[in-house]
Amino acid sequence: MADINHFEYGWITPALSYALSVLGSILGLVCAGRIRTATSTGQKLWWGSLAAWALGGTAIWTMHFMAMLGFAVTGSRIRYDVPITVGSALIAVAAVGIGLAIVGTGRLSAARILGGGLFTGAGVAAMHYTGMAAMRLDGRLLYDNLRVGLSVLIAVVAASVALWLAVTVRKGVAIFASALVMGVAVNGMHFTGMSALSVHLHEDRGELSGAGVGTLLIPIVLLVIFGVVGLVYALLAAPNDDDRAALAYLDARRAQPSTAAAGGPADVTEPDPVGLRARSTLARPGAQFPSRRDHQSR
Repeated sequence: MADINHFEYGWITPALSYALSVLGSILGLVCAGRIRTATSTGQKLWWGSLAAWALGGTAIWTMHFMAMLGFAVTGSRIRYDVPITVGSALIAVAAVGIGLAIVGTGRLSAARILGGGLFTGAGVAAMHYTGMAAMRLDGRLLYDNLRVGLSVLIAVVAASVALWLAVTVRKGVAIFASALVMGVAVNGMHFTGMSALSVHLHEDRGELSGAGVGTLLIPIVLLVIFGVVGLVYALLAAPNDDDRAALAYLDARRAQPSTAAAGGPADVTEPDPVGLRARSTLARPGAQFPSRRDHQSR
C-alpha cells in the first residue's frame, strides 16, 4: 500500500476548503430565502437555481476540489479526467436543486425534509466518489466499506440540515452561524470519505492521461470568482422589502381616480413629511400670492 498524505501543503488547503464551503453556504441560504418571497414561478426557479449553484457548486464541489489539492500519493503522480470531473460538479448542483425543489414546494414537513435530505445526501456522496473516480494515478483505489457508509450517512444528515436551514433561516446572524455549521458538516463528510481510501500501486508505471491540478486550478478559481461575483450582484440588484412596498404603494396610487384633474380636493392621506404638498399649491394656476401691501399691512 502506498503512503497517502491528505494535507501535503499543511493547513492551507483545509482552511481554504472550509472558507469556500462557508461562503457558498451563506450565499446559498440567502438565495434560498428569496425563494419564499418570490411572487412568480419564474422568480422561484431563478432563486432556486442560484441557491443550487451556491450550495452545490461552491459550498460542496469547489470545497471538494480545493481539499483534493492537498491530496498526494507517495510514488505516483495524480491527473484528473476532465469530463468526469465536470460531471461530478453537475451532479452536486443538480442534487441540491432537486432537494430544494422537494422541500420548497408545498407545506414544509418532516417527510419533505427527510426525502429531500436523502436525495441530496446521496447526490453529494455520488459527487464525491465520482470526483475520486476521475483521478488517474499509478495505482488502484480501494475503499473501506464501513467508512464509505459513514460518509454517506454524514452526507444525508448534512443535506437534511442544510435543506431545513435553507427554508427556515432568515436573519443575518442565524445565516452566518448556520453556514459555519454547514461548513463543518461538508468538510467532515469529505475527509471521512477520504479516510476510507487506500491506494495499491502498480508495479508497471505508465503514462497517465488527464489534466494536472495546475491545469484545472486556474479555470476553477476563475469560475468561483465570477460565480461568487454574479451571485452577490444578483442579490444586490434584487428588490428588497422596502422596494416592493414602494412599488405596491405607487401601483395603488396609480389605481386611484384622479381628483385633481376634476378640480376636487387633493388627497391628504398621502404622506407629506416635509410639507411639500402645502408649498406646491402656491405654484398652481390661480393661486393668490401675498402682495407687498399685504405684508406691510401686517
